[in-house]
Amino acid sequence: MDKVKQKGKNVNLAIMLAVVTLFQLICAITLISKGDSENRMRIIITFGGYLLAEYAYFIGARILGRRGFEVELIAFLLTGVGLSITASVYPQLAIKQLIATLIGIAGFVVLQIILRDLDLCMKLRYPVAFLAVGLLAFTLIFAKVTNGAKNWIYIGGLSIQPSELVKVAFIFVGAATLEKLQSNKSLTKFIIFALGCIGTLFLMYDFGTALIFFFTFLVISFMRSGDVRTLILVCAAALLGGILILRFRPYVANRFAAFGHVWDYFDTTGYQQTRVMIYSASGGLFGVGLGNGKLRNIFAATEDLIFGVVCEEFGWIMAAAILLSYVALLVYSIKHSRYARSSFYAICACAAAALMLFQASLNVFGVNDVLPMTGVTLPFVSRGGSSIMSCWMLLAFIKAVDRGTYRYGGVRQ
Repeated sequence: MDKVKQKGKNVNLAIMLAVVTLFQLICAITLISKGDSENRMRIIITFGGYLLAEYAYFIGARILGRRGFEVELIAFLLTGVGLSITASVYPQLAIKQLIATLIGIAGFVVLQIILRDLDLCMKLRYPVAFLAVGLLAFTLIFAKVTNGAKNWIYIGGLSIQPSELVKVAFIFVGAATLEKLQSNKSLTKFIIFALGCIGTLFLMYDFGTALIFFFTFLVISFMRSGDVRTLILVCAAALLGGILILRFRPYVANRFAAFGHVWDYFDTTGYQQTRVMIYSASGGLFGVGLGNGKLRNIFAATEDLIFGVVCEEFGWIMAAAILLSYVALLVYSIKHSRYARSSFYAICACAAAALMLFQASLNVFGVNDVLPMTGVTLPFVSRGGSSIMSCWMLLAFIKAVDRGTYRYGGVRQ
């Protein structure tokens, strides 16, 4: 009976992989038909390399005896959507985005190997914590202000956003610190680490990422302590700190002045959001077609506004599928956490999935004026090397919670 069920799952996954591949091929063919000779070659290299990496991963994982690829299929689908939009709007940046994606997939594989050994994870928590805080401090000192936030490091012709990579370290350190002892001492250590990260992000004026870190801190702390009263006090202290910042740094509030009434600022501070709402509505159920939208001409179309581009060019059905994908990752994490080999894996998986869902909510609701626009990316979909690498490495936490991920020993039972 188990063999029959497993065979059925394999067939279903094969069908899903075929559907994902067909979608990616349709996107590639559409872009090739519209591009000039130079851009056609870029698109062929981009999608050829992506499909090669995709199938190399699945074939390699099957050879190693891995089972269940639901998580990876979601990631490959979302990444493919983002890669298609990037190749459509900025063909000259498509190969660069592909390289970042390949690095992210490699990071996903390497992190799975590290997560296999729980003892090693416990030993690495302090070095990773110091590295994370040091990286943020380095960014605070040497980064240049870009779009109002001091969170980008430029090295030659490359730009890196260290806070994206620190997300991985933040979850790793929090879960490893709270894994062994359900004690105030362990929680205090994590609070000090979290304050250091979040405080540095505030000094960078990267409020969107700071909010994501704070939310992730609450998820990790609650999963380990279950102390609602303590978390309420933490939230109250954070709210008081936010009020004080707005009181003594009024220019911070100016960044959110248009929230709730962007139509009053149609051609100024509400320009992006009003265009998102107009063009998203024009997409209908099936979209106007890849490359045929108008939102692509607005600043940050492939980053902050990419959900609007999806609605316009791919349609509301695809947009809804993307949102449900983040929910599916969280449901997957919660479902498998009940049978996790250690609380470390359960905390990592649920925190990573909750982070992605929360970040996606900030992005989607921000560009539609339901929440203040914070400038955070849509996980896996938005263009950005640091973002896509971070997302794939966070995916390793979700993948590791499934007991079937590791076929052999190396983790505590």
